[in-house]
Amino acid sequence: MQDLRNRFREIEMNEETLHGVDAREKITWIKPEIVCEVLYQSLTKDGKLRMPRFSRLRTDKPTNECTIDQVKPTHLQEYESKRDFKVSPEPKGDDAKGDGRIFVVQEHHARRLHYDLRLEKDGVLKSWAVPKGLPMNPGEKRLAIEVEDHPLDYSNFEGTIPSGQYGAGTVKIWDRGTYEFKVWNDDMIEFMPKGQTLEGRYILARFKKAGKKQWLLFKAKS
Repeated sequence: MQDLRNRFREIEMNEETLHGVDAREKITWIKPEIVCEVLYQSLTKDGKLRMPRFSRLRTDKPTNECTIDQVKPTHLQEYESKRDFKVSPEPKGDDAKGDGRIFVVQEHHARRLHYDLRLEKDGVLKSWAVPKGLPMNPGEKRLAIEVEDHPLDYSNFEGTIPSGQYGAGTVKIWDRGTYEFKVWNDDMIEFMPKGQTLEGRYILARFKKAGKKQWLLFKAKS
């Protein structure tokens, strides 16, 4: 701590180096020349860190690598890597905010028709491809294949993904609304959608024998 304090004194400044800071106590401003790693629990809806805590200094990282992109949900890295947003009309997910309870089902006329079930969780849409459509009656079971997380504004997306792009084909909203859940763990999700078409109690159960990304989706008895 004393070594760090000495370094601070060497780069102390008389003017603000970060504008718009609302602080009740006096701030000592320093040049942004020191990089540290910060751990946090999650992001708030307005993009702030929840429960941030200092981890360590990073002498291996230059300051110009410290960008706002680093605190975007890392869940979207796979989503972004699969798409060319100069060609595809799909949303990049820069500014969307949710209330924690969005659900949407999209009818996706890709190489093979399937339905995409998406549930908002941790700032993204957790997603499953359901080849044979959503079960409407208790006891009916459908295979649901877990896919990459999608940004929240994908819940409003309808359009045509051009040929040659990942998921090429026409997407339209089949149903959407809000949902509640009773259970959400690594092996089971029990949720209650409230849409124009879907209602009742649904369960996603991991189908371990079929593979890591395979789930069974069924409507439970009320």
